[in-house]
Amino acid sequence: MDRITSLNELTAVLKQKSKKYKIAVACGHDSNTINALAEAAKNNFALPILVGKKNIIINIIKENDLNENLFQIIDEQDDIKALNIALEMVKNDDADIFMKGLIGTDKFLQAVLHKEKGLMQPKAVMSYVCAVEVPKYHKLLFITDTAVLPYPDLEQKIAMLKYSVNMAKQFGIEKPKVALIGSSEKASQKDTYSTDYSVMCKMVDRKQLPDCIIDGPLDVFLACDRESVEIKGVPTPVNGDADVLLFPSLEACNSFYKGLMLFAGGELAGLIQGTTKPVVVMSRSESEKSKYYCVALACLMSEK
Repeated sequence: MDRITSLNELTAVLKQKSKKYKIAVACGHDSNTINALAEAAKNNFALPILVGKKNIIINIIKENDLNENLFQIIDEQDDIKALNIALEMVKNDDADIFMKGLIGTDKFLQAVLHKEKGLMQPKAVMSYVCAVEVPKYHKLLFITDTAVLPYPDLEQKIAMLKYSVNMAKQFGIEKPKVALIGSSEKASQKDTYSTDYSVMCKMVDRKQLPDCIIDGPLDVFLACDRESVEIKGVPTPVNGDADVLLFPSLEACNSFYKGLMLFAGGELAGLIQGTTKPVVVMSRSESEKSKYYCVALACLMSEK
């Protein structure tokens, strides 16, 4: 597979495939979601199944001058029932992807996490990885964890590494460069993440983790800017050319990615990790374009 270096390339790859992925949307009566799915359907890689308030869905379709035939619509006025219908479709292989519509994230994730009816892999860690495209960086950046784990312990960091490396490899990156991010490149016993990072680097050396180039702690400059590596004179195999940035806390990672979105013109595609099927969870305030890219990412990851 050729390397995918942008989110537009991601959608181009999916357009070339003959497969259309069925996407079950819980409470699909949301304008941005419907428009994003319409674009994916028009590009022949998605079959949207909107479970929710049909009257609102039809109005949105008409207001945006969309083709109703692009969608399968299941009328359910009760949000919790709509959530459960969509979830059951994915659980029973009647759909490939589970997507959040106009329903609270807490209720949606409770359904995903349900011990019997949910979509978590046995004993898996739930995490989140996103592919971010920033005009000033020469390739996509895979960032974790932007949404789920507040202060990941070693086991959770290992899961984050596995998920992000796996996603990067789905984009055609044979041996991803992983930067374990800290405020400085100087390891310290005072920082729990420094100890965790040392263990992870040794585990990669001994082939206990997926094949990748790894180093840390590194600050963002050493991870993503070759000139900074030369100026600081810090020898690192990542060498300012990171594919993956793994952060020590949700607070650091979430602030970083939102800064890229707001100030650097970034676009993203992200997915919940640790599930049996791709799960798309986005804020109601996310743009139509970001939701479109998330749908495309979910379709790509359905191939694994």
